[in-house]
Amino acid sequence: MLPGQFVEVRVDGSSETFLRRPISINMLDRSTNELWLLVHTVGAGTRALAQLKEGAVVNVVLPLGNGFTLPENNLQNDNSDGGRYLLVGGGVGTAPLLYLGKELAARGSRPVFLLGGRSAGDLLQLDDFRQYGDVYLTTEDGSAGERGFVTQHSLWQQSGGYARICTCGPKPMMVAVARLAREKEISCEASLENLMACGLGACLCCVEDTTEGHVCVCKDGPVFNIDKLKW
Repeated sequence: MLPGQFVEVRVDGSSETFLRRPISINMLDRSTNELWLLVHTVGAGTRALAQLKEGAVVNVVLPLGNGFTLPENNLQNDNSDGGRYLLVGGGVGTAPLLYLGKELAARGSRPVFLLGGRSAGDLLQLDDFRQYGDVYLTTEDGSAGERGFVTQHSLWQQSGGYARICTCGPKPMMVAVARLAREKEISCEASLENLMACGLGACLCCVEDTTEGHVCVCKDGPVFNIDKLKW
């Protein structure tokens, strides 16, 4: 299982939920045989999942889709931009960046996390993120970190580049991050959050128009290089 891939969870016991729910892989810990999913309760399906108790059995299809591009070589002694990654997340879109940060740290990088939310209560797992890299925050109401959006953080004004930017979150945020990446000529990958009912490319509800034609985000993504996106 790779950072950026996702699972499809069957929701049992909910008369309102018929389709599986796509959820990003938040963390994989092979030493404890644990897979973490960060569930945002927004509807009947996620409410049912949030009410599960320890010991409950959950039907999950995994792993699905592709992941973020990981460096092939250890970056421990790389003092150039080749060892620097900027991971930008908003809201629950921060979920796949935790596992990505862990894998980058294991390869000798110390990624920079730039995480945003409406308020301090929307910023989750900060202690976990700090295990793997440097964490910078923004909130729209100024209750944590700098006030504003992630694309307005002073980090963007600092000297020094990055080998790659990886982003996940609301589409307007990712579009803005992609614009900044292009301006700074930094390679960038985005994890799209289109509605994905089947996760296998069969139902066609997650189709995205790209430079290579119409593709299914669940099967051909959810992670794309922004050069392939018509943003």
